[in-house]
Formats: sequence, structure tokens, C-alpha cells
Amino acid sequence: MKTVLITGATGFIGTHLVPALHQQGWQITAAVRNNYSRLPSTPIKTVQVGEIDGKTNWTEALAGGVEKVIHLAARAHIIEDNAPSPEAEFLRVNTEGTANLVKQSIKAGVKHFVFVSSIGAMATSSDRILNEKSPCQPDTPYGWSKLKAELELTNLARDSNMTWTIIRPTLVYGPGNPGNMERLVKLVKSGLPLPFGNTNNRRSLVFVGNLVDAIAICLIHPQARKQIFLVSDGQDISTPNLVRQIARQMHRPCRLLPVSPSLLKFLGKLGDAVQEITHKKIPLNTPTVNRLLGSLFVESSYIQTTLNWHPPFTIDRGLQETIGSQTS
Repeated sequence: MKTVLITGATGFIGTHLVPALHQQGWQITAAVRNNYSRLPSTPIKTVQVGEIDGKTNWTEALAGGVEKVIHLAARAHIIEDNAPSPEAEFLRVNTEGTANLVKQSIKAGVKHFVFVSSIGAMATSSDRILNEKSPCQPDTPYGWSKLKAELELTNLARDSNMTWTIIRPTLVYGPGNPGNMERLVKLVKSGLPLPFGNTNNRRSLVFVGNLVDAIAICLIHPQARKQIFLVSDGQDISTPNLVRQIARQMHRPCRLLPVSPSLLKFLGKLGDAVQEITHKKIPLNTPTVNRLLGSLFVESSYIQTTLNWHPPFTIDRGLQETIGSQTS
């Protein structure tokens, strides 16, 4: 019997992954912190594990002969981060929490561990195309915590019988997605002019359906063992073209103002100053501007050639499903 433990089962990716694997015949144990409401209506075993860190007890979740683990749970980017030390919190949850789960998985006899990391473990912006051999130069506390978690996994599993796969997805979007894509869709829907007419960048995205499909094949394909894969839709897009596609899908006019990127960067710095004074996050700051103006594109052909896998959804189809879920 195919048995798998999924952490972060109530999160954005998890709520898409659980029904997909259930349909494929997997016996699923869903590890949740304390929120059951977002679990899909499928007959799965649910275990409440509480906070995830270096002290989490995974005994019950790993019981019953769990063969595979998919580790999705993480502390992600938080707009209003009130933690005394956000950097320490990222390490506590993402790095120490992952290392603890890896140790207990090895002890429980888990055969394969799929860790969904992030492209942030490499960079959040780059003018050069990234692939699996590119150097890792994370530029955020979140990215560093993910890279350190990857290293913990590979080091701890080295002398064990447990194999692993690390997946670094680009920005994930889809029905129910939080974060930047959701905000961009709302902005386009509002009809407000957006200041990206002079933006010339390249971004790689991944539709959640494509990511789920990639995770599923990494569970079973023998060539996925001890591999790191970058996963994207395989189609790069600029911020202006993304706005145009969203507007077309929503049957809304596309209003792009030809604002100088240097002016936007200046406004981002003003936002930083306001944050420093008020101690509150605002929508327009340097990280937000950099994500909208900067490039981050990847070469994701390695997973395709290694596992004979191809993204089942185009970016047009992914945006159609994403926008349909937010406007219905």
C-alpha cells in the first residue's frame, strides 16, 4: 500500500496536493498544526502536531508504516511580521523544524523524503537564467532558512537508507493563492492604472497544478532520488505581459503607465523610510518593487529530461483557473 505523510496539508499547495494524491491511490496522513477547516473532503488520516520546530513530536504522524514524506509546511513571507526576530523564527521553523522531521523520518523507516523548498534558496532576483548548477546566493532570511534546511536534509540522510528529492518551485499561483499574484489580480480588477509600462523583465512562475504533478512523480520515479529540481511552467513572462494576460482573462481594460523604473525604486525607498518610522509594513517598499521590476527566470528542463515529465498546464490555462476562482 502506498502511504505518505504530507505536512502543511491545509496550506495553499497542500489543499491541491491532497486530493490529487488521494485520486492516485495514496493512503494519506495529513499533518496539521491546528486548522482542520481547509482539509479537502477525502478520507484521510489527520494528525495535529502543533507548532513545527526542532521539538515537534512526529511519532503519531509517522506511525502506521509511512513510506514517503512530503514536507510542505514552512514559515513563509509575512507582510505584517511582528516576531521579535523574524530571522530566528525562519530558522526555528524552516531549518530546525525540517531537520527534526528528517531525523524522526529516518528513525521511523521512511524510504523517501520530498522537500518542497523554494527558488528563494538560490535568489529572489537575477538577471541570469538559473538552473540546478547555479550557485545558491539567497538574499532573504526566508531563502537562507530554506537553503540551510536543504543542507540539513542531505547531510542527515547521507548515512541512512532514506533517499530524498528537493524541489525548488518558482512563484506558485493558482486557485486560492495568497500573496503577490492575488494582489495583482485585485489591482487589475480595480481598473487602476499600473506603473509597469516601462518594465522590461522576465519572471518564471509555476501553476499549482503543475507543481502538484511534479511532486507526485518525484514520489515514485527512481531517477528522482537524491536530485534537486527547479520547477516552473516553462514559459517566462514579463510583469507588463502578465498584467495584460490577467486583464484579458478578466475582460478588463489593461492600463499600463510608462513610469520610469528608477522612480518606482525611489518610491520603494520612501516606503522603506515610512516603515522604519511607523514600524508598519506598507504595500510599496523596496522588496515589493524589486519583485515587480526584477527578473528571476529559470531553466527547468532538467526535471523534464530526467523524469520524462512535462508541465500539464500552460500559463494561459493556469491563469484562467486562477482568475476564475477569484472572480466567481
